[in-house]
Amino acid sequence: MGEIGDSRPEPAARTGTSLRDPRPADTGPAPGLPSAQRVVPLRHPGRWVATVVVLVVLAQIGHGLVTNPFFQWDRFGYWFLRPVVLEGLLITLKVTALSAVFGLLGGVVLALCRLSRSPVLQLVSWGYVWLFRSVPLIVLLLFLYNFSALYPSLGLGVPFGPTFVQFDETALATEIVIAVVGLSLNEAAYAAEVVRGGILSVDQGQHEAAAALGLPRRYQFRRIVAPQALRSIVPNYVNQLIGLIKSTSLVFYVSLLDLFGQVQSLGSTYPGDIVPLLMVATVWYVILTSIVSVVQYYVERRFARGSVRTMPLTPLQKLRTGVAELRGRIAAGALR
Repeated sequence: MGEIGDSRPEPAARTGTSLRDPRPADTGPAPGLPSAQRVVPLRHPGRWVATVVVLVVLAQIGHGLVTNPFFQWDRFGYWFLRPVVLEGLLITLKVTALSAVFGLLGGVVLALCRLSRSPVLQLVSWGYVWLFRSVPLIVLLLFLYNFSALYPSLGLGVPFGPTFVQFDETALATEIVIAVVGLSLNEAAYAAEVVRGGILSVDQGQHEAAAALGLPRRYQFRRIVAPQALRSIVPNYVNQLIGLIKSTSLVFYVSLLDLFGQVQSLGSTYPGDIVPLLMVATVWYVILTSIVSVVQYYVERRFARGSVRTMPLTPLQKLRTGVAELRGRIAAGALR
């Protein structure tokens, strides 16, 4: 110790640390611990068990499909690309495309009526959606198919007055017209809710900001509301198309030989090939819905821009990333 009144600090103890270097000295590893530890990844035994179970089930299903002679895969290959089947497929695509366009246009009109300030338009739009979502599609198609019995002729003119134009409903309502009209009426009811939900998903602040700028209502909808609403409308309506493709199988009941209608007709002519013909229709529907699903994925990915920080990977990008990770693990294992 220093003398009384001496304000000089005592010298630092020799602990391996100097006054100029405040960092603690390296005293080595703690007792009982190794000098270096390898990080072991967390184990997921449940995930591996579930993966094995799923693979076994898929293998059993695939084995049953290949080895079961009841499916008659040779007859399946014979019918799959027959011209009569492709003609039905072409009608299915045509009916689906027309119904999708007309259904979307009708849904937009109904959604705008539902969101309007007119109570009459709101009530009519709500009643339309309520009615056509309640009536089964097969009932609607059969009703339209027998519509000529109720109204043999249709005309345009003054209500409760003279008729200017009149035409025969029987000659106008062909099988494909009935199918497109029925599917479009049914599709418009569901598309109206998709469009209305997309418009309502736009933040209210966007409407208020547009109104504060003094923009006309039509310009607000066309330039501000609609582009943001499409982010929700387009992916959902593309998903609706998958249901529409499968719904076209019901037009067989109005004497329109689409894909399913041709398969049913051929099954009646060749009763021994019913199962392979049904498999032909099943595979074609799976192909069509898969194509729409791929389109839906890329549409959703495109409209996700601006709403997510990182774009989701495409299946090809996921495959490349997985292959790169696998190569990295193999290289790391070889170095060890």
